[in-house]
Amino acid sequence: MSGDRSNWSRAIAAFSRSDTRKAVWQLVNTIVPYFAVLSLMAFSVVRGWPYLVTVALALPASALAMRIFIFFHDCCHGSFFASKRANRIVGYVTGILSFTPFDDWRRSHIAHHATAGDLDNRGTGDVWTMTVDEYLAASRRKRLGYRLVRNPFFLLLVVPFWLSLISYRIPHRGAGKQAAMSVMVTNLALVGIFAAVALTLGWKAYVLVQLPVIVISWTVGVWLFYVQHQYEDTYWTRHEDRDPLQAALKGSSYYKLPRVLQWFTGSIGLHHIHHLRPRIPNYHLQACQDSVPVLQSVKPLTVGRSLRSVAMNLWDEQNQKMVSFRAIRGRPRVRAW
Repeated sequence: MSGDRSNWSRAIAAFSRSDTRKAVWQLVNTIVPYFAVLSLMAFSVVRGWPYLVTVALALPASALAMRIFIFFHDCCHGSFFASKRANRIVGYVTGILSFTPFDDWRRSHIAHHATAGDLDNRGTGDVWTMTVDEYLAASRRKRLGYRLVRNPFFLLLVVPFWLSLISYRIPHRGAGKQAAMSVMVTNLALVGIFAAVALTLGWKAYVLVQLPVIVISWTVGVWLFYVQHQYEDTYWTRHEDRDPLQAALKGSSYYKLPRVLQWFTGSIGLHHIHHLRPRIPNYHLQACQDSVPVLQSVKPLTVGRSLRSVAMNLWDEQNQKMVSFRAIRGRPRVRAW
């Protein structure tokens, strides 16, 4: 990696400053049309229009819902606003809209940032990843469970339901009182929203409108999170050898999306920058990428190349790359000590 590290580090840090006007404008240009589309979806249901019309409207609603989640994500990092209080308030509100408890999710996500690429500290806020040797030494039951979790149909159909409707509705053991309270507050708010809509339009209308938005937005969200760290030449190493810089620039993808998709996903595809400097808000990520030459040396992950990531299932420590189940077919079992 070329260039003086201190110089480009300062250049990147300069983009960490929050901009209240940009943050407020993002809220306006996203949440207002989000509720407008939801209202139109509800109107289509109440009027008895073909449900395909409602589902079609769910596509832009889901895209806007993903963008709202990015605002929530920035608030969890304390980057969306300069004010800690503003981040917390907006974080709770956008979290409710995203079906995600603020403090509980923030706890696991900060842990993910601290342990990304660390083979000795996996399991919090990340995708279950086994090494080749671990897989070969595992019991038949564990191997089958791992194959199920890594199956793209399970990952993209079951996991979104599990996270949005079950996992994030339950306080996680050992998370602390504040995290547990955020789960309860989010759940109560969602119950209140459901009750209000049920009393005015009927509970079926709520389900027919909200469910496709949850399914589509969470499915795409899970996919984005998956490809941010799961690709052939990603970065994993043992704790004593972990380099945070390499973990960020090599272990977090630069997922290059078309401009319209980048807008809806809040530039989260620039994940290498986000892991390098989590305090950079989404509205500064592209400017940072364009201004700092060292960031442009990161090889982008194209949409086409990202599709091959679903076949990358295990980390090969010897060859330092992700490999498929097929690549290790025929290898003898490893004895577990």
